[in-house]
Order: sequence, then structure tokens, then C-alpha cells
Amino acid sequence: MSEHPGRTRKPRVAIVFGGRSSEHAISCVTAGSVLEAIDRTAYDVVPIGIAPDGRWVLESGDPDHLQIKGPDHLPKVDGDRASITLLREAGGTDLVVHEPAQPPETLGEVDVVFPLLHGPWGEDGTIQGMFEMAGVRYVGAGVLASAVGMDKAYAKIVLRAAGLPVLPSVTVTAREWYRDPDGVRYRVADLGFPLFVKPSRAGSSMGISKVHDASELDGAIEEAHRHDPKALVEQAAVGAREVECGVLEALDGTPETSVPAEIVVGGEHEFYDFAAKYLPEEHTELDVPADLPEATSAEVRELAVRAFEAIGCEGLARVDFFVMPDGSLVVNEINTMPGFTPTSMYPRMWAASGLDYPALVDRLIQLALRRSTGLR
Repeated sequence: MSEHPGRTRKPRVAIVFGGRSSEHAISCVTAGSVLEAIDRTAYDVVPIGIAPDGRWVLESGDPDHLQIKGPDHLPKVDGDRASITLLREAGGTDLVVHEPAQPPETLGEVDVVFPLLHGPWGEDGTIQGMFEMAGVRYVGAGVLASAVGMDKAYAKIVLRAAGLPVLPSVTVTAREWYRDPDGVRYRVADLGFPLFVKPSRAGSSMGISKVHDASELDGAIEEAHRHDPKALVEQAAVGAREVECGVLEALDGTPETSVPAEIVVGGEHEFYDFAAKYLPEEHTELDVPADLPEATSAEVRELAVRAFEAIGCEGLARVDFFVMPDGSLVVNEINTMPGFTPTSMYPRMWAASGLDYPALVDRLIQLALRRSTGLR
């Protein structure tokens, strides 16, 4: 329950999802899963959607309409619903609904926000900064950790400075590519082929290309720049296994780790792309727990905590690794708001570690309710 003295009502949790990024649909799917799992006897739940144009609306709490029905039927927040605002008052922050030709309706004070947003304008510290300004508790990482985790290029700088192993890479801005494409090609050539080109600040495998030789480089950079003016060109981990590990704070703030899991991409997919992640008919296997030597599993968990602490994360994170052919580990990236879809690895890893989906959702809300607002 909320820590407010004398409070008898249930804590009010605002589930915020959708957003302006290219991961809008995945955010909706994540929200549908959380809305289905959250304990309505313990929490008063208010679903808030952010439409692709940025409008905040009071959304439906029906999880079914937030599911992917197929590659051409992705869920989307209905921007025509009643708009909703956060109104900061002396005693707290209220949720206020605005219907056309109707007086504003106050839903009451919000105790915690669960921002199930992926990508820019949600997972990158922007909305976290707004909650900090409003003095609202929220689930997950703060402003700096969210921003660093979202930007793969800067995350590599921070992780490398903390002594964690990362793959060699080159950052290419749209300005650099426009002004000096030959210079970019020269810098990238040192990485060798194959390599991967990806937007620096996107997820869900949006805009990622595997580049087999120099003839494919230009198109891959331009595709990444369609999603983000900053692209990351990264050396491929040839022959590596893809392994992930979940990090979750205990109620006393101590980071704990899940059993690691492995992604085995099948079919015609060369890497873990959007279809392999989210479309059920694709042939991707998620081995939970991963079949790893005990020493390697222990090292994965140790490095996951080090990565979590290196960026100053809070609440939760998923840390992705490559297990190289020689058995060494490389940190691929850290995700401060991992997906909660039915096929997502993060909840599956925790379920295999003894914490089921509803308990995981409850832990995250309780962590947010216990933490202070302001500088920590």
C-alpha cells in the first residue's frame, strides 16, 4: 500500500503506454499484458494512452484490443478518446479527464506511474523528467540512466569506462553521413565485415540491418537514419550465442538477477529482428534457463549487476550479452524498460527464477511506491 499516513484507499496506479516512437505498438502490447496481470484488488488502475501525435487520453483497460493481430494489424492508442492531464496541486498530483462540452472530471491523486513506453519520448528520460518535475513516483530508471540506456552509443562509453567488455563500433550522425560519406566508409572499414547498423536510440529491432559487405553499407546507414539521426555501426559477434539476464531490485534496493536465458533464432532470420521477436508463427526459441556452464552463468549475472550499477539504474533492467565462441562474454546493451509482452524474455526469466508475472508487476509497483521523489 501507499506510504501516505492514514491512507485507507488503494494506491492509484497510472499505466502509461503508446507514445510517439516507432515502438508505439509494442508499448501497447506490453501494457495489455500488465493490465491483465495487475491485481485490481490491491490497486486502482487508470490506463493512459499516448497517441502517436502526443495526445494523452483515457484509454480502455481491455487487454484484448492491445494485442498484435498480425503484421498489418498492430495496436494503436485511440487519440479521439477523452484527454487526460496530470494536474499538480499542493497536496499531490491529480489525474483530470477532459471530455468535450463537459466540465473537467478529477479521478483523484495518482500515487505511482508505470510508464510502459519503449523508445524515444518515453524510455529515454524525457517522460521521467516530467514525472520528476511533477513530484510523481514512477516505475523504473531515472532520467540519466534512462537516457544512457536508450542511447546505445553512450551506453557503450559508460560500460567501457566501468571496465565492461563491449564490441567495437563507430557512431555515424546524419550530418556526418551527408557531409562526408567517404570518410564514414573509411572509418567503418576498420570494423570489418559482417557488421550491424542500427539506430542508436531505438529498440524492438527497428531499423537494424546486417551488412555482409561494403555494397550493403550505404542502404543500411540510411535505413537506420530513418529512425534516428544517430546510427551505430557495430562489429558483428560472429558465431556468438545471444544471452540475456534480468536485473530487479529487492525491496531494500539490492539488485538481484534472474537465471540467464538464450535466444535461438530459427527459420530464415539472420538475427533477432522484429518478426522473430513478436510474431508467433516465427521460429524463434527462447531457452529459459540457458544451457550454459555454471561459471559462465555466474559471470553473466555478475556482469549484469555491474552494468545495472554502472548507468545508475533503478527498479529493473534487462542486460543482453554475446557469449563468444571462446566462451568470453561481451555486453551487447542494457534495456531499462524491457518488454512485458507474452513472448518477452524478461518476465519469462523471472518466472523461471521463482517470481511469476503478477508478482513481478507487484514488486515493481511496490519499489516505486517506496522510493522518494526528487534527488536520490
